[in-house]
Amino acid sequence: MNEPTLRELKSRSQKLKPVIHVGHDGITDALLAALDQTLTDHGLVKVRFTDHKSERKQLTAELAARTSSRQILLVGHTVTLYRTPQQSSGL
Repeated sequence: MNEPTLRELKSRSQKLKPVIHVGHDGITDALLAALDQTLTDHGLVKVRFTDHKSERKQLTAELAARTSSRQILLVGHTVTLYRTPQQSSGL
């Protein structure tokens, strides 16, 4: 991904509200299915960690790997993930 595209995605992510919340259950099959569907529909998704805050970096890497997405921005307890519209994780 080139720098102008990354900058544009970061800019767009500032206006988004978190639509996926990682709670006390952590990463579940239902959460992955919801995230996969949201990435398919929108491409750019904000995820908020309401629990497991100390593990957010590891969980972000796992979410990105399991949904074939890319981390765009991690600020505080919120991460923005992106997947191009033609990609699918196969979940």
